[in-house]
Amino acid sequence: MSHTPVSALSPQRILIIKLRHHGDMLLITPVIASLHDNYPDAKIDVLLYKETEPMLVNHPLISHCFFIDRRWKKQGVRRHIGHEWRLLRTLRAQHYDLVINLADQWRSALLTRFTGARQRLGFDFPKRKGMLWKKCHTRLVSVADHEQLHTVEQNLSLLKPLHLSHINTRAMMSYQPDDHEFIQQLLAEHQVAGRYIVIHPTSRWFFKCWSEEKMASLINQLATEGYPMILTSGPDHAETEMVSRIQAMSKGEHIVSLAGKMTLPQLAALIDHAALFIGVDSVPMHMAAALDTPYVALFGPSKLTLWHPWEGKGTVLWAGDFGPLPHPDDIKTDTDERYLDLIPVQAVLTPAQDLLK
Repeated sequence: MSHTPVSALSPQRILIIKLRHHGDMLLITPVIASLHDNYPDAKIDVLLYKETEPMLVNHPLISHCFFIDRRWKKQGVRRHIGHEWRLLRTLRAQHYDLVINLADQWRSALLTRFTGARQRLGFDFPKRKGMLWKKCHTRLVSVADHEQLHTVEQNLSLLKPLHLSHINTRAMMSYQPDDHEFIQQLLAEHQVAGRYIVIHPTSRWFFKCWSEEKMASLINQLATEGYPMILTSGPDHAETEMVSRIQAMSKGEHIVSLAGKMTLPQLAALIDHAALFIGVDSVPMHMAAALDTPYVALFGPSKLTLWHPWEGKGTVLWAGDFGPLPHPDDIKTDTDERYLDLIPVQAVLTPAQDLLK
């Protein structure tokens, strides 16, 4: 296996691979920034899942986003293979000098290998100890300390073999002026002017959510601060229904639901201009931290070390500080249990009021 210092190669074409969820994509942006800072003339592309493309499509340092559509496998074997083959040929035609494989799937390793890049970095995952994984990469980086690192730090650790002179730890969530204009029009339609609070009470996994009753109680008490409150959620019916229940229980004068009505870049524009963000462990929470919007983030049985808001200004409330929680690995994601209900309303209200001062 080659041990040529990658930094000596001055790569001109770089591919970053990450095949995970929306929040994971936001948390690779420090890797993108670090590579750009050290190789300012390099073209940087990203390979991701199609549904996560909105998280990076507006990033100013990315030349192109290539994607894998997980719906390909539903189109039959022949068409699926055709899509995969065309992707492989397209990536190989880019003539990458350097591939940063942040993913742990076999598919990512094989694509890394067949790009033909001279330098291919990957993680030395315990579950990927075979010779094939090694042959797909020219250098593997240990993950021995990953349980003690935030996800951003884990991602950045893959850059160690590059011996970069500067590491940029800043996460970035980007959107277009059109996204901001859309939000301004939407707020005007609901007579929202000036500073406002964004509340995102939902997650695709409801065990990460506070109860509707507690969220409504918080809203009712925050209403005395005089800020319009904007309720948001993803487009899933279960999430928008949850927001509807919260809104029905809330008594403030200016409570607006925009649940399911925005793209992710539009949601970013909304959060960017908010006085405060309140939400659970979800993509919008990471957006708020990246956008420097003050936040109060509620966490339950998630791996807090890995997933807490990265940098930014705010307060993280962990339900485990208020009572016993199961280990995150023991959670059944389809449970109806609301573990965040251990967190009292006052514990959220106080830091929210402090951040609004």
